[in-house]
Amino acid sequence: MLAVGKLTAFVIGVSLYKDKCRKGDKMAKKVVLSCEKCGTRNYSLPASKDSTTARMELKKYCSHCNEHTLHKQTR
Repeated sequence: MLAVGKLTAFVIGVSLYKDKCRKGDKMAKKVVLSCEKCGTRNYSLPASKDSTTARMELKKYCSHCNEHTLHKQTR
């Protein structure tokens, strides 16, 4: 009986998850940041809901360069 109880809880948990992710929902937009020094794409962040035309620039750590460098938004 104990295994049946766990299985029932698992099935209920999955059905609740499916209700949250409906078919018509859109995925969140992402912004990809690339290192200015070596060009690798290291970071991805959720896009802001504002319609800004300027590209995002942040100083982040690049594991390829082993230092903090400027990372700019790519298209």
